[in-house]
Amino acid sequence: MLLLDNIVLALNGIRANKMRSLLTMLGIIIGIASVIAIMTVGTSMTASMADTMSSYGANDITMGVSQKSTETEMMDGMRFEWGPRKKSLGDDDYIYMEMLSVLKEEFTDKIEHFLLECSAGDGQAKDGSLYANVELKGVNDERFEDDKLEMLSGRSFKETDQKDGRKVAIVSDYFCNNMFKGDTASAPGKEISILVDGKYHYFTIIGVYEYDASANWVSTSEEETTTTVYLPLKTAFDFKHEDQRFEQVTVVTGSSVTSVDDFMMEIQSFMNRRFYRNNESYEISCSSMSSFMAEMTESMNTMSMAISFIAGISLLVGGIGVMNIMLVSIQERTKEIGTRKALGATNASIRVQFIVEAMVLCFMGGIIGVIIGTVLGSVLSKQMGYDASAPIGAIVFAVAFSMVIGVFFGFYPANKAAKMNPVDALRYE
Repeated sequence: MLLLDNIVLALNGIRANKMRSLLTMLGIIIGIASVIAIMTVGTSMTASMADTMSSYGANDITMGVSQKSTETEMMDGMRFEWGPRKKSLGDDDYIYMEMLSVLKEEFTDKIEHFLLECSAGDGQAKDGSLYANVELKGVNDERFEDDKLEMLSGRSFKETDQKDGRKVAIVSDYFCNNMFKGDTASAPGKEISILVDGKYHYFTIIGVYEYDASANWVSTSEEETTTTVYLPLKTAFDFKHEDQRFEQVTVVTGSSVTSVDDFMMEIQSFMNRRFYRNNESYEISCSSMSSFMAEMTESMNTMSMAISFIAGISLLVGGIGVMNIMLVSIQERTKEIGTRKALGATNASIRVQFIVEAMVLCFMGGIIGVIIGTVLGSVLSKQMGYDASAPIGAIVFAVAFSMVIGVFFGFYPANKAAKMNPVDALRYE
C-alpha cells in the first residue's frame, strides 16, 4: 500500500475510536507540552536578561583591585597556597587617575572612556520637619550619562563643575516630593543641607531627574525611599578628603574591539605588568558582562534541559501507552490482517501499515502538545514579566521526536501483526 493510503487508514481508525485515541495520545501530549512550556519560559527569561544586560553595557569591562594569592609547588606535586600579606587596601593598591591616563594612551583606539564613581556615604537631607533619605554618589559625566536618567528640570554637570569640584547636586523627583512638595521646576538653584555622620554639608541643586521606582528592590513608602544625590566626581572625593582613586573602574570599549574577552585579558596583563608587578598583596582582575551573560545562558539552558528531561519521562510513558493500544488494536483486527495477507499483502506492507498508524498517533499528540506547551509557556512568561519567546528548534525537535517514539514503540506491535499466520488469523474469533 502507498504511504498516503496508510495515513488515511490510520486517520479513519483514530476517527472511529476518538476517546481511545485521545487517551493513547495523552502521555505524548503531556510530555511534549511540558517540555515546550519549560523551554519557552527558559528561552524567554534568557532573552529578557540578555537584553537587560546589553542595555547596561554588554561590551563593558569591569577592572578592579583583587587580592593576590601566592602558590608554591612542594615535593610530590603538593602545592602550598597563602593569601595576601595585607588584608586591606593601602594607598599604593588603588587605581589612580594617572594609571587610567596611561591605559587610555596605550589602547587609544580600543577604549572610548571610563565610567567612574565614588560613594560619599548615606545621609538625610533636612529642613525643619521635612526630610529625605539620600545616598551621595560622585560620578564623572560619562557615568552619569550611562544611567540614562530622564531630566525633569535643570541641567546636568558642566565641565567646570567637575574640574573645580563645585558643591552642586542633581536630585530625584522623590527628593523634591519630600522637600519641596513636589515642585521639581523650582528646585534648581535651591540650597540643601544633608546630614552625614553627624555633620551638615551644603549643596546647590542644579537638576532634577525622574526616579525609577521599579529598580528599587526594597518595598518602602515613597517618603522613606532612599534616592541617589549625584555630585561631581571631584566633589565627592573632596567630601571624603581623598585623592581620586578607585577600587573598581568600568572600561567602555570602542567599536574596534572584536573580542571583549581577549581585550579584557590585554588590559589585565598590561595593568599588572605596568603597575602591580611589585605589589605582593594585590593585582588587577577584569571581568565583562559578555562572559557573565554566556555563563548565565549556559546555566539557564542546563537547568531547562534538566527539567525537560524529567518532563520527558512522560513521553516514555506515552510511548508505552501507544504500544499497548497498538497491541489491543492488532488483537481486534486479527481477521482484517488475515484477510489482507490472504489477498496477497506482504509482511512488509502489514508492518508499515501499523508503524504509520503509530506515527500518526504520536504526530497528532506532538502537534497538540506543542500548541498547548507554547500557549502555556507564553502565559507563564507573561505572568513572570518576560516577553514570550517560543524555541523554534525545540518545537521542531519535539514533533520529530514524537514521530520517532511512534516508530520505536509501534515496531513491536507492527512486527507481531506482520508475522501472523493468515489461516490462524482468519479462524480467530
